[in-house]
Amino acid sequence: MADEYSRPPYSRKVGIPASLAWPSLKNLRGADLEFHYVTILRELAIKPGMLGQIFTKSQNKIQDPAKLARVVQMVDETEWIILGADTKGENYEGLLEKNAEDTKSGAGQYFTPRALIRTMVECVQPRPEKTIADPACGTGGFFLAAYDFLLEHHELNKAQKAFLKHETFTGHEIVANTRRLCLMNMFLHNIGEIDGESLVSPNDALIADNGGRFDYVLANPPFGKKSSMTFTNAEGEEEVDDLVYNRQDFWATTSNKQLNFLQHIRTMLKTTGSAAVVLPDNVLFEGGAGETVRRKMLENTDLHTILRLPTGIFYANGVKANVLFFDNQPAAKEPWTKEIWYYDYRTNVHHTLKRKPMRFEDLAEFVTCYHPANRHIRKETWHAETNPEGRWRKYTCAEIVARDKTSLDLFWLKDRSLADLDNLPDPKDLAEDIVENIEAGLNNFRTVLAALGK
Repeated sequence: MADEYSRPPYSRKVGIPASLAWPSLKNLRGADLEFHYVTILRELAIKPGMLGQIFTKSQNKIQDPAKLARVVQMVDETEWIILGADTKGENYEGLLEKNAEDTKSGAGQYFTPRALIRTMVECVQPRPEKTIADPACGTGGFFLAAYDFLLEHHELNKAQKAFLKHETFTGHEIVANTRRLCLMNMFLHNIGEIDGESLVSPNDALIADNGGRFDYVLANPPFGKKSSMTFTNAEGEEEVDDLVYNRQDFWATTSNKQLNFLQHIRTMLKTTGSAAVVLPDNVLFEGGAGETVRRKMLENTDLHTILRLPTGIFYANGVKANVLFFDNQPAAKEPWTKEIWYYDYRTNVHHTLKRKPMRFEDLAEFVTCYHPANRHIRKETWHAETNPEGRWRKYTCAEIVARDKTSLDLFWLKDRSLADLDNLPDPKDLAEDIVENIEAGLNNFRTVLAALGK
Protein backbone atom coordinates (compact mmCIF):
# COMPACT_ATOMS: atom_id res chain seq x y z
CA MET A 1 0.00 0.00 0.00
CA ALA A 2 2.84 2.38 0.80
CA ASP A 3 4.30 1.72 -2.64
CA GLU A 4 0.93 2.36 -4.29
CA TYR A 5 0.59 5.66 -2.42
CA SER A 6 4.07 6.70 -3.62
CA ARG A 7 2.99 6.49 -7.29
CA PRO A 8 0.55 8.67 -9.29
CA PRO A 9 -2.12 9.83 -8.80
CA TYR A 10 -1.24 10.00 -5.08
CA SER A 11 2.52 10.69 -5.31
CA ARG A 12 2.82 10.79 -1.53
CA LYS A 13 6.14 10.80 0.29
CA VAL A 14 5.74 7.72 2.44
CA GLY A 15 9.15 7.82 4.08
CA ILE A 16 10.43 4.46 2.82
CA PRO A 17 13.83 4.51 1.03
CA ALA A 18 13.84 3.04 -2.49
CA SER A 19 16.29 0.34 -1.40
CA LEU A 20 13.71 -0.92 1.14
CA ALA A 21 10.52 -0.25 -0.84
CA TRP A 22 8.18 -2.90 -2.21
CA PRO A 23 9.65 -2.99 -5.77
CA SER A 24 13.03 -4.01 -4.31
CA LEU A 25 11.41 -7.23 -3.11
CA LYS A 26 9.25 -8.25 -6.06
CA ASN A 27 11.76 -9.79 -8.47
CA LEU A 28 14.03 -11.62 -6.01
CA ARG A 29 13.98 -15.39 -5.47
CA GLY A 30 15.56 -17.97 -3.19
CA ALA A 31 18.19 -16.97 -0.63
CA ASP A 32 18.44 -13.46 -2.08
CA LEU A 33 14.75 -12.85 -1.38
CA GLU A 34 14.96 -14.17 2.16
CA PHE A 35 18.08 -12.13 2.96
CA HIS A 36 16.65 -8.92 1.53
CA TYR A 37 13.31 -9.41 3.29
CA VAL A 38 15.05 -9.79 6.66
CA THR A 39 17.14 -6.70 5.86
CA ILE A 40 13.98 -4.70 5.11
CA LEU A 41 12.41 -5.73 8.43
CA ARG A 42 15.53 -4.81 10.37
CA GLU A 43 16.07 -1.45 8.65
CA LEU A 44 12.44 -0.31 8.81
CA ALA A 45 12.34 -1.16 12.53
CA ILE A 46 14.76 1.69 13.28
CA LYS A 47 12.84 4.32 11.28
CA PRO A 48 11.16 7.14 13.22
CA GLY A 49 7.41 7.58 13.65
CA MET A 50 4.61 5.12 12.91
CA LEU A 51 6.72 3.15 10.40
CA GLY A 52 9.38 2.23 12.96
CA GLN A 53 6.77 1.26 15.55
CA ILE A 54 4.98 -1.03 13.09
CA PHE A 55 8.20 -2.88 12.26
CA THR A 56 9.72 -2.94 15.77
CA LYS A 57 10.98 -6.47 16.58
CA SER A 58 9.41 -7.87 13.41
CA GLN A 59 10.66 -11.27 12.25
CA ASN A 60 10.49 -13.43 9.13
CA LYS A 61 8.20 -16.34 10.04
CA ILE A 62 8.29 -17.88 6.52
CA GLN A 63 11.45 -20.01 6.39
CA ASP A 64 10.82 -21.52 2.93
CA PRO A 65 11.99 -18.99 0.26
CA ALA A 66 9.62 -20.53 -2.30
CA LYS A 67 6.62 -19.89 -0.04
CA LEU A 68 7.86 -16.37 0.68
CA ALA A 69 8.13 -15.70 -3.08
CA ARG A 70 4.58 -16.96 -3.56
CA VAL A 71 3.27 -14.69 -0.78
CA VAL A 72 5.03 -11.69 -2.34
CA GLN A 73 3.51 -12.56 -5.71
CA MET A 74 -0.01 -12.90 -4.23
CA VAL A 75 0.28 -9.56 -2.43
CA ASP A 76 1.61 -7.88 -5.57
CA GLU A 77 -1.31 -9.10 -7.68
CA THR A 78 -3.79 -7.05 -5.64
CA GLU A 79 -4.29 -3.30 -5.96
CA TRP A 80 -4.83 -2.62 -2.31
CA ILE A 81 -5.85 1.03 -2.31
CA ILE A 82 -8.79 0.60 -4.67
CA LEU A 83 -10.20 -2.19 -2.50
CA GLY A 84 -11.52 0.51 -0.19
CA ALA A 85 -11.18 0.81 3.57
CA ASP A 86 -14.26 -1.34 4.26
CA THR A 87 -12.92 -4.43 2.52
CA LYS A 88 -9.41 -4.06 3.95
CA GLY A 89 -10.83 -3.28 7.36
CA GLU A 90 -13.13 -6.30 7.39
CA ASN A 91 -10.29 -8.60 6.31
CA TYR A 92 -7.99 -7.20 8.95
CA GLU A 93 -10.65 -7.28 11.68
CA GLY A 94 -11.22 -10.93 10.78
CA LEU A 95 -7.54 -11.65 11.29
CA LEU A 96 -7.56 -9.82 14.63
CA GLU A 97 -10.57 -11.81 15.83
CA LYS A 98 -8.96 -15.07 14.70
CA ASN A 99 -5.80 -14.09 16.58
CA ALA A 100 -7.78 -13.27 19.71
CA GLU A 101 -9.63 -16.58 19.46
CA ASP A 102 -6.43 -18.57 19.01
CA THR A 103 -4.47 -16.94 21.81
CA LYS A 104 -7.26 -16.61 24.42
CA SER A 105 -4.90 -14.65 26.63
CA GLY A 106 -2.52 -12.18 25.03
CA ALA A 107 -4.30 -10.43 22.16
CA GLY A 108 -7.58 -11.99 23.26
CA GLN A 109 -7.79 -9.91 26.41
CA TYR A 110 -7.61 -6.74 24.33
CA PHE A 111 -10.24 -7.76 21.81
CA THR A 112 -13.53 -5.99 22.53
CA PRO A 113 -16.57 -7.41 20.70
CA ARG A 114 -17.11 -5.19 17.66
CA ALA A 115 -20.89 -5.16 18.23
CA LEU A 116 -20.29 -3.65 21.67
CA ILE A 117 -17.83 -1.07 20.31
CA ARG A 118 -20.29 0.04 17.65
CA THR A 119 -23.06 0.30 20.26
CA MET A 120 -20.93 2.53 22.50
CA VAL A 121 -20.00 4.80 19.60
CA GLU A 122 -23.65 5.03 18.46
CA CYS A 123 -24.60 6.18 21.96
CA VAL A 124 -21.77 8.69 22.42
CA GLN A 125 -22.13 10.04 18.84
CA PRO A 126 -18.77 11.79 18.41
CA ARG A 127 -18.81 15.05 16.45
CA PRO A 128 -16.31 16.40 13.87
CA GLU A 129 -13.24 18.32 15.06
CA LYS A 130 -13.44 16.75 18.52
CA THR A 131 -10.66 14.68 20.09
CA ILE A 132 -11.03 10.99 21.00
CA ALA A 133 -8.70 9.06 23.32
CA ASP A 134 -8.27 5.51 24.54
CA PRO A 135 -5.68 4.88 27.30
CA ALA A 136 -5.59 1.13 26.59
CA CYS A 137 -6.43 1.07 22.90
CA GLY A 138 -5.50 -2.53 22.06
CA THR A 139 -5.91 -3.09 18.33
CA GLY A 140 -7.71 0.24 17.83
CA GLY A 141 -11.32 -0.94 17.63
CA PHE A 142 -12.82 2.19 19.21
CA PHE A 143 -10.81 4.50 16.93
CA LEU A 144 -11.96 2.73 13.78
CA ALA A 145 -15.62 2.61 14.85
CA ALA A 146 -15.55 6.33 15.68
CA TYR A 147 -13.81 7.05 12.37
CA ASP A 148 -16.48 5.14 10.43
CA PHE A 149 -19.27 6.86 12.41
CA LEU A 150 -17.92 10.34 11.63
CA LEU A 151 -17.61 9.59 7.92
CA GLU A 152 -21.06 8.01 7.75
CA HIS A 153 -23.01 10.65 9.67
CA HIS A 154 -21.27 13.88 8.64
CA GLU A 155 -20.38 15.59 5.38
CA LEU A 156 -16.84 16.59 6.31
CA ASN A 157 -15.10 19.56 4.67
CA LYS A 158 -11.40 19.58 3.87
CA ALA A 159 -10.34 20.99 7.24
CA GLN A 160 -12.48 18.47 9.13
CA LYS A 161 -11.06 15.58 7.11
CA ALA A 162 -7.52 16.76 7.92
CA PHE A 163 -8.42 17.00 11.61
CA LEU A 164 -9.90 13.48 11.52
CA LYS A 165 -6.77 12.07 9.92
CA HIS A 166 -4.13 13.82 12.03
CA GLU A 167 -5.57 15.18 15.29
CA THR A 168 -8.68 13.29 16.35
CA PHE A 169 -7.16 10.13 17.88
CA THR A 170 -4.72 9.59 20.74
CA GLY A 171 -3.98 6.21 22.29
CA HIS A 172 -1.74 4.27 24.66
CA GLU A 173 -0.84 0.58 24.35
CA ILE A 174 2.03 -0.93 26.32
CA VAL A 175 2.03 -4.37 24.61
CA ALA A 176 4.32 -4.08 21.58
CA ASN A 177 2.61 -6.62 19.30
CA THR A 178 -0.85 -5.27 20.09
CA ARG A 179 0.33 -1.71 19.40
CA ARG A 180 1.74 -2.91 16.06
CA LEU A 181 -1.67 -4.35 15.12
CA CYS A 182 -3.33 -1.08 16.11
CA LEU A 183 -0.96 1.08 14.03
CA MET A 184 -1.35 -1.19 10.99
CA ASN A 185 -5.12 -1.08 11.45
CA MET A 186 -5.06 2.72 11.55
CA PHE A 187 -2.80 2.91 8.50
CA LEU A 188 -5.20 0.67 6.57
CA HIS A 189 -7.96 3.17 7.40
CA ASN A 190 -5.78 6.15 6.34
CA ILE A 191 -5.46 7.54 9.87
CA GLY A 192 -2.16 9.31 10.50
CA GLU A 193 0.93 9.34 8.27
CA ILE A 194 3.26 6.37 7.86
CA ASP A 195 6.29 8.65 8.20
CA GLY A 196 4.69 10.89 10.83
CA GLU A 197 4.55 10.73 14.60
CA SER A 198 2.75 7.72 16.01
CA LEU A 199 -0.74 8.40 17.37
CA VAL A 200 -0.33 5.52 19.83
CA SER A 201 2.16 5.84 22.69
CA PRO A 202 3.97 2.77 24.08
CA ASN A 203 4.00 4.31 27.58
CA ASP A 204 1.89 3.24 30.55
CA ALA A 205 -0.99 5.73 30.61
CA LEU A 206 -1.44 5.34 34.38
CA ILE A 207 2.07 6.48 35.36
CA ALA A 208 1.26 10.19 35.22
CA ASP A 209 -1.12 12.80 33.90
CA ASN A 210 0.57 14.16 30.79
CA GLY A 211 -1.84 17.07 30.59
CA GLY A 212 -3.80 15.88 27.55
CA ARG A 213 -7.52 16.64 27.73
CA PHE A 214 -10.04 15.13 25.34
CA ASP A 215 -13.65 15.51 24.25
CA TYR A 216 -14.34 11.77 24.32
CA VAL A 217 -12.76 8.72 25.93
CA LEU A 218 -13.86 5.31 24.67
CA ALA A 219 -12.09 2.41 26.37
CA ASN A 220 -12.05 -1.18 27.53
CA PRO A 221 -9.14 -1.25 30.01
CA PRO A 222 -7.54 -4.68 30.61
CA PHE A 223 -9.45 -6.85 33.09
CA GLY A 224 -8.13 -9.27 35.62
CA LYS A 225 -5.02 -8.97 37.69
CA LYS A 226 -4.04 -6.04 39.83
CA SER A 227 -1.34 -3.76 38.53
CA SER A 228 2.00 -5.34 39.45
CA MET A 229 5.68 -5.31 38.64
CA THR A 230 8.32 -8.07 38.73
CA PHE A 231 11.74 -7.42 40.27
CA THR A 232 14.78 -9.39 41.45
CA ASN A 233 15.38 -9.34 45.21
CA ALA A 234 18.69 -9.41 47.12
CA GLU A 235 18.78 -13.22 46.96
CA GLY A 236 18.48 -13.15 43.17
CA GLU A 237 14.91 -14.44 43.22
CA GLU A 238 12.07 -12.96 41.20
CA GLU A 239 9.26 -11.35 43.19
CA VAL A 240 6.00 -9.76 42.11
CA ASP A 241 4.79 -6.68 43.94
CA ASP A 242 1.52 -4.79 43.62
CA LEU A 243 2.01 -1.61 41.62
CA VAL A 244 0.33 1.36 43.28
CA TYR A 245 0.10 4.58 41.28
CA ASN A 246 0.60 7.47 43.69
CA ARG A 247 -1.07 10.29 41.80
CA GLN A 248 -2.29 13.53 43.34
CA ASP A 249 -5.16 13.74 40.84
CA PHE A 250 -6.60 10.36 41.94
CA TRP A 251 -9.33 10.22 44.58
CA ALA A 252 -8.04 6.92 45.99
CA THR A 253 -4.67 5.14 45.97
CA THR A 254 -5.11 1.48 45.05
CA SER A 255 -3.50 -1.39 43.13
CA ASN A 256 -6.87 -2.18 41.50
CA LYS A 257 -6.12 -1.63 37.82
CA GLN A 258 -9.72 -0.94 36.78
CA LEU A 259 -10.29 1.68 39.49
CA ASN A 260 -7.05 3.37 38.45
CA PHE A 261 -8.12 3.44 34.81
CA LEU A 262 -11.53 4.86 35.76
CA GLN A 263 -9.88 7.66 37.76
CA HIS A 264 -7.38 8.32 34.98
CA ILE A 265 -10.11 8.48 32.33
CA ARG A 266 -11.98 11.07 34.35
CA THR A 267 -8.75 13.12 34.54
CA MET A 268 -8.30 12.86 30.76
CA LEU A 269 -11.68 14.43 30.00
CA LYS A 270 -12.27 18.09 29.31
CA THR A 271 -14.87 19.59 31.67
CA THR A 272 -17.33 19.16 28.79
CA GLY A 273 -16.03 15.68 27.89
CA SER A 274 -17.92 12.38 27.73
CA ALA A 275 -16.77 8.82 28.33
CA ALA A 276 -17.98 5.27 27.72
CA VAL A 277 -15.89 2.65 29.53
CA VAL A 278 -16.14 -1.15 29.83
CA LEU A 279 -15.48 -2.20 33.43
CA PRO A 280 -15.87 -5.46 35.41
CA ASP A 281 -18.45 -5.95 38.14
CA ASN A 282 -15.98 -5.41 41.01
CA VAL A 283 -15.83 -1.70 40.16
CA LEU A 284 -19.56 -1.48 40.98
CA PHE A 285 -19.47 -3.04 44.44
CA GLU A 286 -15.90 -3.26 45.81
CA GLY A 287 -15.43 -1.54 49.18
CA GLY A 288 -12.59 0.69 50.35
CA ALA A 289 -11.08 2.54 47.41
CA GLY A 290 -13.97 1.36 45.23
CA GLU A 291 -16.55 3.06 47.43
CA THR A 292 -14.49 6.25 47.50
CA VAL A 293 -14.18 6.33 43.71
CA ARG A 294 -17.91 5.66 43.20
CA ARG A 295 -18.92 8.47 45.56
CA LYS A 296 -16.54 10.88 43.86
CA MET A 297 -17.83 9.85 40.45
CA LEU A 298 -21.41 10.60 41.51
CA GLU A 299 -20.33 13.99 42.87
CA ASN A 300 -17.97 15.16 40.12
CA THR A 301 -19.46 13.61 36.97
CA ASP A 302 -22.89 12.90 35.62
CA LEU A 303 -22.83 9.09 35.69
CA HIS A 304 -26.05 8.75 33.77
CA THR A 305 -26.11 5.24 32.23
CA ILE A 306 -24.94 1.70 33.01
CA LEU A 307 -25.28 -1.15 30.51
CA ARG A 308 -25.03 -4.56 32.19
CA LEU A 309 -23.42 -7.10 29.85
CA PRO A 310 -23.86 -10.88 29.69
CA THR A 311 -21.09 -13.45 29.96
CA GLY A 312 -19.94 -15.32 26.86
CA ILE A 313 -19.02 -12.25 24.79
CA PHE A 314 -15.33 -11.90 25.77
CA TYR A 315 -12.44 -14.27 25.09
CA ALA A 316 -11.51 -14.27 28.77
CA ASN A 317 -13.67 -16.80 30.63
CA GLY A 318 -16.55 -15.80 32.90
CA VAL A 319 -16.08 -12.04 32.55
CA LYS A 320 -18.99 -10.07 34.02
CA ALA A 321 -18.73 -6.54 32.72
CA ASN A 322 -20.65 -3.30 32.34
CA VAL A 323 -20.40 -0.13 30.28
CA LEU A 324 -20.38 3.09 32.28
CA PHE A 325 -21.42 6.24 30.42
CA PHE A 326 -20.61 9.54 32.13
CA ASP A 327 -20.07 13.22 31.39
CA ASN A 328 -17.37 15.20 33.16
CA GLN A 329 -18.43 18.39 34.92
CA PRO A 330 -16.79 21.41 36.64
CA ALA A 331 -16.55 21.56 40.42
CA ALA A 332 -19.87 22.19 42.20
CA LYS A 333 -21.39 22.02 45.68
CA GLU A 334 -24.12 19.55 44.74
CA PRO A 335 -23.52 16.11 43.15
CA TRP A 336 -23.84 16.20 39.37
CA THR A 337 -25.40 12.74 39.11
CA LYS A 338 -29.15 13.02 39.70
CA GLU A 339 -30.27 9.63 38.38
CA ILE A 340 -28.69 6.55 36.81
CA TRP A 341 -30.40 4.63 34.03
CA TYR A 342 -29.73 0.88 33.89
CA TYR A 343 -30.20 -1.49 30.98
CA ASP A 344 -29.99 -5.13 32.08
CA TYR A 345 -28.73 -7.11 29.09
CA ARG A 346 -27.48 -9.91 31.35
CA THR A 347 -30.40 -11.59 33.08
CA ASN A 348 -31.86 -14.38 30.91
CA VAL A 349 -29.44 -13.55 28.07
CA HIS A 350 -27.20 -16.30 26.71
CA HIS A 351 -24.37 -15.72 24.23
CA THR A 352 -21.42 -17.85 23.16
CA LEU A 353 -18.48 -16.76 21.05
CA LYS A 354 -18.97 -19.33 18.31
CA ARG A 355 -22.56 -20.55 18.15
CA LYS A 356 -24.40 -17.43 19.32
CA PRO A 357 -22.14 -14.38 19.27
CA MET A 358 -23.54 -11.01 20.31
CA ARG A 359 -24.53 -8.85 17.31
CA PHE A 360 -25.20 -5.14 17.06
CA GLU A 361 -28.89 -5.93 16.51
CA ASP A 362 -29.02 -7.54 19.96
CA LEU A 363 -28.23 -4.17 21.52
CA ALA A 364 -30.50 -2.12 19.24
CA GLU A 365 -33.18 -1.79 21.95
CA PHE A 366 -30.58 -0.41 24.35
CA VAL A 367 -29.50 2.24 21.81
CA THR A 368 -33.16 3.20 21.32
CA CYS A 369 -33.69 3.45 25.09
CA TYR A 370 -30.45 5.41 25.51
CA HIS A 371 -31.91 8.00 23.12
CA PRO A 372 -28.60 9.45 21.83
CA ALA A 373 -30.33 12.41 20.15
CA ASN A 374 -31.46 13.71 23.55
CA ARG A 375 -30.89 11.47 26.55
CA HIS A 376 -32.88 13.84 28.79
CA ILE A 377 -36.23 12.64 27.37
CA ARG A 378 -35.88 8.94 28.14
CA LYS A 379 -38.73 6.66 29.18
CA GLU A 380 -38.50 3.56 31.36
CA THR A 381 -39.63 0.27 29.86
CA TRP A 382 -39.81 -1.28 33.36
CA HIS A 383 -42.91 -0.87 35.48
CA ALA A 384 -43.61 -2.74 38.71
CA GLU A 385 -47.15 -3.67 37.64
CA THR A 386 -47.51 -3.30 33.87
CA ASN A 387 -44.05 -4.47 32.74
CA PRO A 388 -41.92 -6.07 35.50
CA GLU A 389 -39.76 -7.66 32.74
CA GLY A 390 -38.65 -4.28 31.36
CA ARG A 391 -34.88 -4.05 31.00
CA TRP A 392 -34.63 -0.25 31.15
CA ARG A 393 -35.01 1.33 34.59
CA LYS A 394 -33.73 4.38 36.46
CA TYR A 395 -32.63 4.89 40.06
CA THR A 396 -32.12 8.23 41.80
CA CYS A 397 -28.73 9.20 43.14
CA ALA A 398 -30.24 9.24 46.64
CA GLU A 399 -31.27 5.59 46.26
CA ILE A 400 -27.75 4.65 45.18
CA VAL A 401 -25.99 6.55 47.96
CA ALA A 402 -28.25 4.91 50.54
CA ARG A 403 -27.05 1.45 49.48
CA ASP A 404 -24.27 -0.36 51.36
CA LYS A 405 -20.87 0.90 50.09
CA THR A 406 -22.73 3.04 47.50
CA SER A 407 -23.02 -0.15 45.44
CA LEU A 408 -23.99 0.28 41.80
CA ASP A 409 -24.48 -3.49 41.44
CA LEU A 410 -28.23 -3.56 40.74
CA PHE A 411 -30.62 -6.17 39.30
CA TRP A 412 -34.40 -6.44 39.31
CA LEU A 413 -35.31 -9.08 36.70
CA LYS A 414 -36.04 -12.66 37.76
CA ASP A 415 -33.80 -15.41 36.41
CA ARG A 416 -36.24 -17.55 34.42
CA SER A 417 -33.99 -20.60 34.47
CA LEU A 418 -34.49 -20.80 38.25
CA ALA A 419 -38.26 -20.69 38.07
CA ASP A 420 -39.38 -22.02 34.69
CA LEU A 421 -38.03 -25.46 33.82
CA ASP A 422 -39.85 -25.40 30.48
CA ASN A 423 -37.76 -22.48 29.23
CA LEU A 424 -34.27 -23.61 30.07
CA PRO A 425 -31.51 -22.59 27.64
CA ASP A 426 -30.18 -25.07 25.11
CA PRO A 427 -28.17 -27.85 26.85
CA LYS A 428 -25.06 -26.86 24.87
CA ASP A 429 -25.42 -23.28 26.14
CA LEU A 430 -25.76 -24.56 29.70
CA ALA A 431 -22.70 -26.79 29.29
CA GLU A 432 -20.65 -23.90 27.89
CA ASP A 433 -21.76 -21.66 30.77
CA ILE A 434 -20.72 -24.31 33.29
CA VAL A 435 -17.29 -24.76 31.67
CA GLU A 436 -16.79 -21.00 31.49
CA ASN A 437 -17.72 -20.49 35.15
CA ILE A 438 -15.45 -23.30 36.32
CA GLU A 439 -12.52 -21.95 34.28
CA ALA A 440 -13.14 -18.43 35.60
CA GLY A 441 -13.24 -19.80 39.16
CA LEU A 442 -9.95 -21.64 38.64
CA ASN A 443 -8.32 -18.46 37.34
CA ASN A 444 -9.53 -16.57 40.43
CA PHE A 445 -8.16 -19.26 42.76
CA ARG A 446 -4.80 -19.13 40.95
CA THR A 447 -4.70 -15.39 41.64
CA VAL A 448 -5.46 -16.05 45.32
CA LEU A 449 -2.79 -18.77 45.45
CA ALA A 450 -0.21 -16.44 43.92
CA ALA A 451 -1.07 -13.75 46.48
CA LEU A 452 -0.75 -16.25 49.36
CA GLY A 453 2.60 -17.35 47.93
CA LYS A 454 3.93 -13.82 48.38
